Amino acid sequence: MPSPASTLLTALCVLIAGQAMALDSFDLEAHRGGRALLPENTLPAFANALTMGVDTLELDTGVTADGEVIVSHERTLNPDLTRDAAGNYIAPPGTPFVKLRLDEARSYDVGQIRPDSNYAKSFPDQRALPGTRIPTLKEVFALVRKSGNTRVRFNIETKIDPNRPDETVDPQTFVAKLLGVIDTEGLSDRVMIQSFDWRTLQLVQRQAPKIPTVYLTLQRGSAPTIALDKATSWMAGFNPADHGGSLPHTIKAAGGAIWSPYFGDVTPALITEAHALGLRVVVWTVNKADDIARMIEFGVDGIISDRPDLLRQVAGEKGIALPEGTPVSP
Repeated sequence: MPSPASTLLTALCVLIAGQAMALDSFDLEAHRGGRALLPENTLPAFANALTMGVDTLELDTGVTADGEVIVSHERTLNPDLTRDAAGNYIAPPGTPFVKLRLDEARSYDVGQIRPDSNYAKSFPDQRALPGTRIPTLKEVFALVRKSGNTRVRFNIETKIDPNRPDETVDPQTFVAKLLGVIDTEGLSDRVMIQSFDWRTLQLVQRQAPKIPTVYLTLQRGSAPTIALDKATSWMAGFNPADHGGSLPHTIKAAGGAIWSPYFGDVTPALITEAHALGLRVVVWTVNKADDIARMIEFGVDGIISDRPDLLRQVAGEKGIALPEGTPVSP
């Protein structure tokens, strides 16, 4: 009969193994909280994602004039989403958050897409919630605590553009403010930080080396486009040409833990290459069932989707264990 000490040791080993497997399991991420369903990057969207069950809340951050970390995809007020106190959509271009205090930013309504916009055509089924405000990162963390979910992770993007320094605080200030909130809230073990602007990822790696960094890439279309034959302004001086024209090798050299490419840029061979280097591959933004299925068949480690409900459905059909929901209201 095993001794109590050996039984305890065995149980501890099983627990540790279970935690390790959880960190390596498939990652279902709700993009901006699931913007096809509810207004993006808002407490109602995150509450909906928590209620249905996701592994990770994907979200975007900025810093206001008074140093508060807010949740917003754009560096400015978005004219396609933002209405003033009179109920009118603001005129473009929107004011950068770095020029607005938190109370000013929160005076706007971001609960309904401008009906005549291309955004509205892309997400015709998004449920409008007039009166919804821009949240702070602290409020998102508080919502998760309210839900009782001790497992869900946060994939937090730094919305900063090296070519538009006037629209945000500088990289050092941005990272200091973001890491300050994460540290104060005691959630550094549940956070990943992602960015197209690799300068911020380099700072995170130096200042908080235990937090995984996620290197976002896009190889087509408009900025922030990554080139394979030169270092662009987004890449913090790293040049794929110095690494055989390979993004996985470049990101490994940069110190990244996760490669997060646009899903149309990946192939099974690239995913195999990344895995051989110890990188996880989490693709964005995949909203159609056949594309989700194909990415899973390719062997990606996770998917970011505006349709976390559809992602759950297809992943379940593929035999992937689904995270339990933790119902909560915003």
